[in-house]
Amino acid sequence: MDIKAVDKIKFVDKDNRQFFTTLKKRVNEHFEKHNKSKNANTEMKIKTVILMSMYIVPFVLLLTFQPPLFASLVLWIIMGFGVAGIGMSVMHDSIHGAYSANPNVNKWMGKTLLLLGSIPYNWKLQHNVLHHTYTNIETKDMDIQPKGGIRFSPHSAIKKHHRLQHIYVFVLYSLATIFWVIAKDFVQYFKFTREGLNKKTKSENVIFFMQIIALKIVYFSTFLVLPTVVLGIPFLHVLAGFLLMHLVAGITLSVVFQLAHTVEGTEFPLPNEKGIIENEWAVHQLLTTVNFSTDNKFLSWYVGGLNFQIEHHLFPKICHVHYKEIAPIVKQTAEEFGVPYMENKKFKDALSAHLALLHKFGRIPSMEDAIV
Repeated sequence: MDIKAVDKIKFVDKDNRQFFTTLKKRVNEHFEKHNKSKNANTEMKIKTVILMSMYIVPFVLLLTFQPPLFASLVLWIIMGFGVAGIGMSVMHDSIHGAYSANPNVNKWMGKTLLLLGSIPYNWKLQHNVLHHTYTNIETKDMDIQPKGGIRFSPHSAIKKHHRLQHIYVFVLYSLATIFWVIAKDFVQYFKFTREGLNKKTKSENVIFFMQIIALKIVYFSTFLVLPTVVLGIPFLHVLAGFLLMHLVAGITLSVVFQLAHTVEGTEFPLPNEKGIIENEWAVHQLLTTVNFSTDNKFLSWYVGGLNFQIEHHLFPKICHVHYKEIAPIVKQTAEEFGVPYMENKKFKDALSAHLALLHKFGRIPSMEDAIV
């Protein structure tokens, strides 16, 4: 039987562990004891203003003062880091429902993704539904399915060029967000509609598709037409800056997200012929996820707590500013139940573990028929 044809996947706790029940109780008790909200605090609100300013203010300066090329490229670079920061911190928490206890606040803060040129609904399906539910399961998790010449899973087909993927991977990572704003929303629209993940009606999808087109027109008009046609800034200068912004954002976002799951030590399980993963869902998350650089305060601030990826996957509705304080609870509980709690202490260690796994996957034959 083709395991990849399995439609529905279930997580079955073969050992009757009470790991996640115990963990949730302890984390809830922590917030109750300290009388703290699980949502955004003052630090998060200040961060939101800073990251949004990194994206908007440089663009206003570009349009207003039209600085020389070198200075303008510096501003575009800052915007690139702003794009990545908004995506990792503000948009990410909001679409998970973690930014606020008020659903309307989450909804509108999640729309910051529109400012970045993409659609919240598609991201929610890919990330919240597929990635968070079926982490590192190639049959479902789009994040590890083959893309752009990179093999992220031992279960996908291997090609000759994969032998060099650990070398050319950063070139492809740099194209991630430019591909996103140009084509990814359309690709996902058709994929999710065809596979039934998109639950909109036909009439709703017609409107949705037109909204995607409208967003792209507004986005590219704002960044390419307005500066050149309206304000007279040289097109090649604007295009160079625009591409540089996306190069910075693409590499930053791709690397940060990959360092948590596609590194040495993580597992890539497949369901058996009955569609069963023989582990509790929460245990599965710890087997497929690795923290990194959790003592690096600036990195933790900038990447929206995504270096505390274990805590994020277990508690996606808790704002990331609280991950560091609940991490000891998660680690201690995992140790009590004999569940692995993996982490790379330094960023360079996590990056090396990612490249080492890509190197390995570029050489080992496909295990697509294996059942882990």
